[in-house]
Amino acid sequence: MAVQELQDDTFAQLAKNEEKIIVKFHANWCGSCKLFAPKFKRLSEDEQYSGIHFVKINAEENPQARQWAKVDNLPFFATVKNTSIQNALSTNKEDKVVEFLNELKK
Repeated sequence: MAVQELQDDTFAQLAKNEEKIIVKFHANWCGSCKLFAPKFKRLSEDEQYSGIHFVKINAEENPQARQWAKVDNLPFFATVKNTSIQNALSTNKEDKVVEFLNELKK
């Protein structure tokens, strides 16, 4: 599944309709965010995560989503299950994101 870029309003709607979501919060100036982008895209295309919706949100342009997830640093990842945050962490480590995805799959 492709990574979908969302804004505050479209994310709120998606969160109501999708059971499992992983969100990557980023900013245009964030070098680590840019470096992680191809990894996030590759994970989104991995068959084992086909039931998970992959989303990216610009944290500077979407304050409601940023505040809801309590983003404190970038890149920031949050997994959402049934409209509730399951895990959230600022990291640039792929293994930590994979751990979040494997928990979300359950």
